[in-house]
Amino acid sequence: MTSTTKSDAATGALRGGPRRRRVRAGGGRGAPLPLLVPALIGMAFLVVPLVALLVRAPWRSMPEQLTSAEVWQALQLSLICATAATAVSLVIGVPLAWLLARVEFPGRGLVRALVTLPLVLPPVVGGVALLTALGRNGIVGKWLDSWFGVTLPFTTAGVVVAEAFVAMPFLVISVEGTLRAADPRYEEAATTLGASRFTAFRRVTLPLIAPGIAAGAVLAWARALGEFGATITFAGNFPGRTQTMPLAVYLALQSDPEAAIALSLVLLAVSIAVLAGLRDRWMTTG
Repeated sequence: MTSTTKSDAATGALRGGPRRRRVRAGGGRGAPLPLLVPALIGMAFLVVPLVALLVRAPWRSMPEQLTSAEVWQALQLSLICATAATAVSLVIGVPLAWLLARVEFPGRGLVRALVTLPLVLPPVVGGVALLTALGRNGIVGKWLDSWFGVTLPFTTAGVVVAEAFVAMPFLVISVEGTLRAADPRYEEAATTLGASRFTAFRRVTLPLIAPGIAAGAVLAWARALGEFGATITFAGNFPGRTQTMPLAVYLALQSDPEAAIALSLVLLAVSIAVLAGLRDRWMTTG
């Protein structure tokens, strides 16, 4: 074999070898049956209920169902409370994410675990926890009531608090991950040039992590919009004051299943819109 042939073979190996290995590793010739069958069952398990919701939807009476005063009242309250809960999460969640990502302190792992605990905590338990903390006889709520006359349970503000409690971890996790991926040397360069830590955060870090903040805010908003357990436990189910769309769905299911399906389709449409808005984050493979 001549040197030219060896060079061509080496070049071809460098160019084509990894690509061929990736093709073989990807298994582009079909999945084995023991994996394909449970995969199809899992896909059907997740998709069929959504399809059934569309099939059983009362399309003819849908305009009448969705234009009633009760539905618009619940929808308006849901949008306002979810937006307010997202704003609260942004104000206190972004600094918390920065603290977890940038500052070394004792017990940081424990703090991170506690911050993410509402992700796995049953929502009803979260509502009970909020009652014991912020209720009129709660460890903090009794002081809020006696000092400032502020009562949160069974109020619209209580809905915002309950939704922020369950939604903020989504924002914190997203922003913390973005901060860890961002190069901290830009902040260090800004502080070396005379900027304060807060100025470096505001002028350098925030523009770098803006996509992560936006993605986390959208996820938090969607989670807040669909919150049920903590809301009904901490804020109750009072039409016009604390009855959000998920609570309206639950109430309608007991007396008017078609109305419950119609309301569920509204929340399903919102969820699809959120997923479509985050398609670059959740619907790509690399």
